[in-house]
Amino acid sequence: MKLNPLTPEEKRIIEDKKTEPPFSGEYEKSYEEGVYTCRRCGAVLYRSEDKFDSHCGWPSFDQEIPGAVKKTPDADGSRTEITCVRCGAHLDHVFVGEKLTEKDTRYCVNSLSMKFVPKAEAENKIETAYFGSGCFWCAEAVFQMIRGVLSVTSGYAGGTVENPTYEDVSSDETGHAEVVKIEFDPAKISYEALLNIFFATHDPTTLNRQGNDVGTQYRSIILFENETHQEIAEKFIKNLETEKVFAGPIVTQIVPLTKFYAAEEYHQNYFQKNPNAAYCQMIISPKVAKMREKFRSLIKLQQ
Repeated sequence: MKLNPLTPEEKRIIEDKKTEPPFSGEYEKSYEEGVYTCRRCGAVLYRSEDKFDSHCGWPSFDQEIPGAVKKTPDADGSRTEITCVRCGAHLDHVFVGEKLTEKDTRYCVNSLSMKFVPKAEAENKIETAYFGSGCFWCAEAVFQMIRGVLSVTSGYAGGTVENPTYEDVSSDETGHAEVVKIEFDPAKISYEALLNIFFATHDPTTLNRQGNDVGTQYRSIILFENETHQEIAEKFIKNLETEKVFAGPIVTQIVPLTKFYAAEEYHQNYFQKNPNAAYCQMIISPKVAKMREKFRSLIKLQQ
C-alpha cells in the first residue's frame, strides 16, 4: 500500500499518537463541501456534511464513512482511540453521550491526521469491487441495497474462456466464477465495509460450494484491480482468521482481475424482476431480510 510522506509534526501526531494543540488545526473552522481523507494513506474517513462545531478546538464529526474508522478503548478505559482502518494512522478519540447532535457522537480528529478533498474532486473517485460468493443473483440483491453502491452487475470472471455464456460457466470447465461487479462511492462507503458484507453473506470456508450450488463457478473469490484492494482484502482475511470468526479455515481466493464479462440480460436485476420465483422466495428473500437487519445503518433510504 502506498503511503504518503509525512512531515516530522505529522509523524508526531499520526505515528506517535500525540494531539495537536486546540484551535490550531487548519480544519478546525473549515466547512467547505467535500471529504476528509487519511493524510497517510488517502482513505476517505469523513464527509463535510457530518462535520459540526463542537467548540472543543478540534475538527468534529458525528459520523464516519462506514468501515473506515477503527475504535479501540484506551488501556485505562477512560477514552476510545480512533485510527484509520486501512493504515492504522492515529486520528484521536471518539466520545458518545455528550448530546451535541442527534447522532450523539463526536469524532474529535486532529487536522494533521487528515487531508481535505473538495467535493468536485471527490465525486470523480468511483471505485470498483469484484466478489464471487456463490450464486450471483443473491450477491446482486444484497449489494444493490447498500448505501454508496452505484451499480451492481452480475457476470463471470477468474477463468480463461473469452465471452463465456451461462451454459459455458455452468459446465464447470471455463475456470470462471459467478461474480458481481460493484461500482461504489468511497465517499459514502469503504471497500472494507463491502468486504464485511461479502463475508457476512456467504460461507467462505466451503471449497467450490455454497449450499446446494456446487462447482468451481460457485467458489468464494475476490478479484482486484489494484494493489490497494489486494492488500486490504488480504489484511481483512488475516484479521478474520486471527479473531477466529469462522470455525474452519477461509478458502476465499484473492486474485487479480484479468477481465470481467457481464452475464446475459435475464440475469441482471434478477431478484427485482422475479421476486415470486421459487429460488427467490426460498433463498434470496430470507438472505435479503437478514442483511436488512444486520446492516440496517447501511441500507439505502429508498429501501
